[in-house]
Amino acid sequence: MKRSGNIKTGPERISYKINNGEKLHSKFSRTLVTAALPYANGPIHLGHLAGAYLPADIYVRYLRLKGEDVIFICGSDEHGVPITITADKEGVTPQQIVDRYHSMNKDSFTQFGMSFDNYSRTTLPIHHQTGQEFFLEFYRQKLLVEKSEKQLYCEKDRMFLADRYVEGTCPVCGNTEARGDQCEKCGTWLEQTQLIDPKCKICGTTPVVRETKHWYFPLGKFQKQLEEYVDSKKWKENVRSYVDSWLKQGLEDRAVTRDLHWGIPVPLQGYENKVLYVWFEAVLGYISSTKELSQKKGDPNFWKKYWQNDETRYIAFIGKDNIVFHTLIFPAMLMAWNEGGKSRYVLPDAVPANEFLNFEGKKFSKSRSWGIDLKDFIEVFPADALRYALALNLPESRDSDFYWKDFQARVNNELADTLGNFVNRTLQFIQRYYDGKIPERGKLSELDKWAAGEMKEAPDKVGKLFEAFKFRDGVVEAMSLARAANKYFNDSEPWKSRNDNPVQCATTLNICAQLARSLAILLSPVIPFAAEEIWKMLALDGLASTAAWNSAAEMSVEAGKQIGHVKILFTKIEDTTIEEQINKTTNTIGPEVKAAVPSTAPIKAQITIDDFRKVDLRVARILNCEKVPKSEKLLRIEVRIGEEKRQIIAGISKHYKPEDLVGKNVIVVANLASAKLMGLESNGMLLAASTEDGKLSILTTASDIDSGSIVR
Repeated sequence: MKRSGNIKTGPERISYKINNGEKLHSKFSRTLVTAALPYANGPIHLGHLAGAYLPADIYVRYLRLKGEDVIFICGSDEHGVPITITADKEGVTPQQIVDRYHSMNKDSFTQFGMSFDNYSRTTLPIHHQTGQEFFLEFYRQKLLVEKSEKQLYCEKDRMFLADRYVEGTCPVCGNTEARGDQCEKCGTWLEQTQLIDPKCKICGTTPVVRETKHWYFPLGKFQKQLEEYVDSKKWKENVRSYVDSWLKQGLEDRAVTRDLHWGIPVPLQGYENKVLYVWFEAVLGYISSTKELSQKKGDPNFWKKYWQNDETRYIAFIGKDNIVFHTLIFPAMLMAWNEGGKSRYVLPDAVPANEFLNFEGKKFSKSRSWGIDLKDFIEVFPADALRYALALNLPESRDSDFYWKDFQARVNNELADTLGNFVNRTLQFIQRYYDGKIPERGKLSELDKWAAGEMKEAPDKVGKLFEAFKFRDGVVEAMSLARAANKYFNDSEPWKSRNDNPVQCATTLNICAQLARSLAILLSPVIPFAAEEIWKMLALDGLASTAAWNSAAEMSVEAGKQIGHVKILFTKIEDTTIEEQINKTTNTIGPEVKAAVPSTAPIKAQITIDDFRKVDLRVARILNCEKVPKSEKLLRIEVRIGEEKRQIIAGISKHYKPEDLVGKNVIVVANLASAKLMGLESNGMLLAASTEDGKLSILTTASDIDSGSIVR
């Protein structure tokens, strides 16, 4: 990398230019990017991709095009109770389960185009060593607290039962299939000893209560440091709202050991039958994966350049279910290590967590066979088609949905008809009328200058959006250039000017070739396989993924250059193909997740428009949410309506967990008279739809819109 400028010390650390333009963040000289470790208990599905992996890959590919020093780290999370339960059901070992899914998911990621520098595993010795090293360091600091606690014990199987090995009746809603950690029916978080008539899921006998000892990490000790750390970051609003709700409740001690045989053994005498809790050791998989990369490079200190150097910017891409671990718990662990004085780890600078992607209006569910696995998808459709459709539907600020018909429209109307059509007719024209050689440019007309101007501005526009983690908008902006390119081709009418004004026709086709090259670079982070095909058709040196990002603004395709073989970039998807996929993926579900029958309740008497105008409906942003003590149904919700903050008490606790609501835009009746529920004042009402069988869904906005906006 060619550098120019001055190297500084102090707070600014390093500030310089590279041969590809300004560095993204002048005080950092390198970037470490991690994506949440997928659990090796099942195949990767589309929800996982939209939550963490595709955004991370787009960002990393963009940084590489900018000439940044960046590494991309991930791997399989291979410990924990769900894996042992799956192994028990299949009559195999946990190792066989994780071997199967690690290999499957790694292959799927490769076919999808994920560009990890290293994809590791938490069952590797290097990860076990890293996990034990952190535990022993905290033990040496006398930071860990040993506590006795009551836990269910199966006398027949002679083992303490982890939460998911217990099933019983929920004390809140009466569900007879509640787990030892949560009732999925009402959403209540439980202690396993709270279950009524608990049963061991292995043998079905009734367990007894026994005392056991565990080590706890004092998370609350780091609350003030974490508050200062969080306040210093400009995180996405959905992330910040979630974190603030946890800090407001107050952080408590968390067990770092548990009674299991599958996991990292606790390296202390007397704890031979215990392992490190997966929440504690899994996040350390990012560090151990980077250490493994060091081993592969033959440089044992390579990993320290990224983890233990203040010139590194660390970006952690995750889904919203992992926010607390990457914004509070993992940073607290790193803070604790840093206080030991051995060495200092960098903390996450940004945690661009996404919300959930649903499938055809419902949540992905492995147990209910609702959703699409990546491995099945890419057997039918090209990876780039999925990458593009997901990129334009990323749940960046609120939940979004994947619909088959929308996917078909994206591929046909945008990839095939817009991008593919422009590239194909440009190169076919050159092949047919210029013997496959890029024609010379003449003097530029106003239309030519407009097209060149659009191309010149595009890298900066798209880049700024990618840098702000606004990938959907960035892709839209990149495709805007493709639309402009089509308009330019049409308005220039080369099929006419070929005879009427040959110089102008040559100029048009030259500029179109430049636009095709520019599009290959700008879209390379999103559709890397198609970008390389465009590069090959233009017969350019190297790869689109190694070009300089800012060179997408330049006219660098040389006149006289012989182009390569011209081929179709994207084939349109037929209606019959989509209908086949719809039938295949939506007709195998059980009745419990089929769409509820619409309510047959009679419509109420008509009202006048003046009656309706009395109701002031507004968009409100949920800032905080918590359960109301001693109430099974009520949630206390803090919302922002424009600049005003309000408290609303809503009876939706059986349908929503508090943490799942934070950051959502909902519709509220803003001018409803205040009322008191359980002694708490409620100033407004959330709107929700309900079915005859009691299912309820709050109304949210389909796109990002300012709180306080009027609903008409």
